Amino acid sequence: MTPPDPASEQLPSAPLYSPRTVRDLLTRYDLRPTKSLGQNFLIDGNTLRLIAEVGGAQPGVNVLEVGPGLGVLSRELARRGAQVTALEKDERLRPVLAETLEGSGVQVVWGDALDFDYRQLPPGTRVIANLPYYISTALLTRFMQAPGIVSATVLVQREVAQRLGARPGEDGYGYLSALVALYGSARVVRDVAKGAFFPAPDVTSSIVKLEFSGEQPDPAFVRFLEAALQHRRKTLRNNLRMAGYPAERVDAAIAAAQEGENVRAEDVALSRMAQIFAALPPATPTERGR
Repeated sequence: MTPPDPASEQLPSAPLYSPRTVRDLLTRYDLRPTKSLGQNFLIDGNTLRLIAEVGGAQPGVNVLEVGPGLGVLSRELARRGAQVTALEKDERLRPVLAETLEGSGVQVVWGDALDFDYRQLPPGTRVIANLPYYISTALLTRFMQAPGIVSATVLVQREVAQRLGARPGEDGYGYLSALVALYGSARVVRDVAKGAFFPAPDVTSSIVKLEFSGEQPDPAFVRFLEAALQHRRKTLRNNLRMAGYPAERVDAAIAAAQEGENVRAEDVALSRMAQIFAALPPATPTERGR
């Protein structure tokens, strides 16, 4: 375990690791968790320490947290000496975070995480967060495309975690899985029980760590993959034709890649997808729906 930074002595000592403590804090500020914002606050100390450790929170490391909530994970990250920036949308939490993060050095940026420019983050930034589940996929896509982010260790729904690491032909493989493979890799660290949150969510969660290679794939190929995998259960041939690629060129490209005409997109390896993409002209809107 990483030793605490001397600055951690300034952090509030009262733990927020129990439903009662969290309930009392919310009551003092007349607040209730908002379901529409995905507010299921992580309160399990072991899980907090694990996600911080796996995420690489160390002295001097730039860490971005999305959705700090009550500041519980933020405090753990700061205790380890990380330089923490937290993005929070819910303005009602201003007085709560002013209390729980006092003296921590955590910088809170107020606003919608979907509007934040992740490309401005300094090189070597690590995302460590309990993501709001309703926007987790959109956020993960933004993390991958930000050149300064080297990893993202996040809590997401277990089904999302499985999709992140899925390979062609496996259950859950789709556009998100393909993106992960293009930008880096993903591994599921551990499932997290519902009781680790307050209030408890309706689904099981997982800690997943994504590591990014720093390579930026061809944007045209990324758009091709999105079209190819838009309807996972349809054939690759039909998906590409619906996206505006010439029917005869699609058939020829699939055949040249030694795939059957009825192959489903979710069963095609990325290397074969790249081969098919290279054999096709750009999609034209006038041919959409042929």
